[in-house]
Order: sequence, then structure tokens, then C-alpha cells
Amino acid sequence: MLDPTLNVDTRLFIDPLMLDKSSHPEIAEGSRRTYEQHFTTIIKFLSKATGPTDVAWRSAQRLLSFPEIKWTCLGYGAESVSGSGSGTNMTGQFIETARQIVSLGVDDPDLFVAMALFEEGVGPDRISDMTTNVILGDLLRFNTRVLAELGVPGKPMQLRLRNGKAYEATLPVNPYLPDGGPVILVPADVLRHLPVATDWSEVADAASENEQLRSRVNEQIAKLWEVRSRKDKGKLRRWALTSREEFETFLDMIKGAKPRPYDLSGDPLGEMFWRRLAATLADQVPLTIKKPPSFDYAGVVSVVEQIIEQFRFLVEDRRFSEELYHAGEPRPEKAAQRLFFAAAHAYCKANDLDLTPEADTGNGPVDFKVSKGYAGRVLVEIKLSRNGKLVSGYTKQLEAYKTAEETLHGFYVVVDVGQMGEKDTRLLQIKNEAAERGEQVSPVIFVDGTRRASASKL
Repeated sequence: MLDPTLNVDTRLFIDPLMLDKSSHPEIAEGSRRTYEQHFTTIIKFLSKATGPTDVAWRSAQRLLSFPEIKWTCLGYGAESVSGSGSGTNMTGQFIETARQIVSLGVDDPDLFVAMALFEEGVGPDRISDMTTNVILGDLLRFNTRVLAELGVPGKPMQLRLRNGKAYEATLPVNPYLPDGGPVILVPADVLRHLPVATDWSEVADAASENEQLRSRVNEQIAKLWEVRSRKDKGKLRRWALTSREEFETFLDMIKGAKPRPYDLSGDPLGEMFWRRLAATLADQVPLTIKKPPSFDYAGVVSVVEQIIEQFRFLVEDRRFSEELYHAGEPRPEKAAQRLFFAAAHAYCKANDLDLTPEADTGNGPVDFKVSKGYAGRVLVEIKLSRNGKLVSGYTKQLEAYKTAEETLHGFYVVVDVGQMGEKDTRLLQIKNEAAERGEQVSPVIFVDGTRRASASKL
């Protein structure tokens, strides 16, 4: 099962198409049955609905209310475990599209997941929230068994959702939630980095390799499989809604992708590794930070400069560059951002500094905040050399962040993992020209993130 980070969401999602493959009976049997019953009921209502004003439509709408459940610590709420959820109900357009599909004669409960590939506003967070809402009772039964086996103490709680549902369970308390809310564990074998129904590339790969499926679609749709993106999703939507046969073919395409759970041990996207480093880094590679007289503008800048230099040392001289790769290929940019965050967090804590790094590990910035006011805020932007917007990120993004966040200083840290080209030359040229014009510029710092040979091979 996933060992969650309690104060930052892990960007993994429950994939409803994997429920019946779980090794846990509460999930494989219980939750899949609950899921099918829930959406079969919605299908029955939609088969009788004619418009938003009738009882059947409103009943379906009520069952399609999926508020975010923050207690699993999953999703895109990068700076906390409180994302936005799906608000109150799925949109009227979503329900109308579902009603059209049902009117074709489709009665497969997975039709609601399949719609994610062509319906606006239905992304991985919403699918995961939808699934968590529906199977929450089964998840709580899973937690009751697993927590007892692990000997984890809990507290009796009443869980109330914004859609009116209520549950009772004994669960551990998340100390980072202001309301003393619980931690709900989720089986790792139903988690993916993206639910398959939102990942067109996987669906396209599976469909293009299946001759039987290819024979069931026209040439125009087959070409969509080759582009491996959803840029023509309007065309896909029109095709899928043509008839029952076409939509069932579409469902078979999605189910043929054979989703696999996220590899927590290999961690190819860098979702987990940084937590281990944050907990152990200060002991592994100690750093004594020269504490400034006060955490004013200059004081915070001096601390951040020392942390950036230590980050460079770790990557270039202590082979922490290995953390930037998986199976020989660079991890996504957010892995570098999280590696820096882990270093900043570890060294601030070890040196008892009144300075807190707060990471938005999806969009790039690591924002250092002091405990009082805004006077000493400093921004660090971490980018990979292979980022196609590396130069524009310096000229536009960093300065925009500084304006929006009222920061007084920013650093632009470029980690070289290849494909640099002439971007470094262009960055320095832009920086120097701006400085000559008397403009305030952010320092550009290059860190060599290429893989190092081990000491035994040098």
C-alpha cells in the first residue's frame, strides 16, 4: 500500500479499471461490486431522463456528486493535501453526454470513465475523486483490517462528505490537517500516475496493436491512434457517440490498454524518492549553515545561496545526480525540483532555521518564506536543460512569479541533463543585456546533472 506524505499530495490516482485486479478482497471484490452498482443505478436514471428539470435527471446528478476526499493525500494539491475536488456535481454537459451514450443502448458502468478521453474537465483528479467517493466504504473496511495487522493506533471518527454521505471508522490522525482529519490508506496496486482513461497514448498503443479492434473502426479513427494525443478529441467524441457499436469499440480500446500500477520501488517519475532524502540527507551529508543576524531580505538570500551551493555540491560531487535518472533516462523536471526541496527542507530543519521552503513541485518554484510578513521572501526556480521553454522561463516565468508573490529576490537554477544546445549562452546573454540596461536580474546558476561514474570506475 502507499505510504503517503501527510502534508503534500502524492501525484498518483486511483484507477477504477484496476479495482478488480487488486490483491485485497475489500477492493477486488467489494469495491468493484460497489462501483458497478453505483453506476448501474445512474444508468437506469439516465435512461428515463429527458432534461435537467425532471426527477430522473436530478437523481442521476445527485449520484454524480463527487467532492474531493483529501484524507488519501493523493492528487494535484501540490502545496497541501487539499485540492479542489469536483465541486458539487458533474457538469450538466457531462450528464447530457452520458445520457446520450445510455440512449444508444450502452449499459456498461465504465462508460463514465471512458468519457474522460473526450469530455472537457474530466481529468485524473476527477476520476480518482469519483472512484474514491463511490468505494469509500470498501476503502475504510480495507483500512480497518490493514491498520489492525500493522498495529497502527487510531481514533474513532465520523467522516462527513459535502454530498451528504457519512461514515464511521477508526483511523490514524493526520497532524497536518487543521481539523484533525484522518489518514486513509490506499492499496498501491490500484494507483497509477494517470488513470488509463486519461492517458490517450496508452489507449492508442493498445488499440493499434490489436488487429481485431482495427477492423472495427474506420481509417480516420485509426489515424488518431498514431498521433498518440487527444488533440482531435472532438473527432473522437463524434465517432464514439455515433452508435452503440462504436462506443463499445471505444470502451474495448480503453480496457485493452491493460493498466499497470505505478512502480513505487523504481519510482520512474520521482514521486517518492525525495521524502527519503528529506529525512536522511542532513545526517548523510551534514551542512552547517551560517545563520544570518536576522531574516530580513539579505539574511534569507544568504541562507538560500548556501543551500543552492550545497545542492550543486550534492549533484556534482556526491553523485546525487543519480536521483535525476531512472533506467538511464532523465526523470521529469519535477524530480529535480523535489530533490532541491528535499535538500532545502533537510538543511533548514537540521540548522534550526526559522525559514520554511514551500514547494509547488508541479510548476517549478520553491518559495522560501519567513515566519513574519513578506519582507524576506526568496524564490528558486529549478529547470532542466532539456526543457524547451528554458529561455522563456527566465525572461517571463520567474519575473512573473516574483511580481505575483511579492518576492524580492529570485534564483534561476538550470540542471544540465543533456540537450542544452545553445540555451545556456542565450540565457547569459539575456541576463547580461538586462543588467546593462540597469534592470533587476535574477542570478542564473548552472548545475552539472550528468551521470557520474562511481569511485571504483574512476
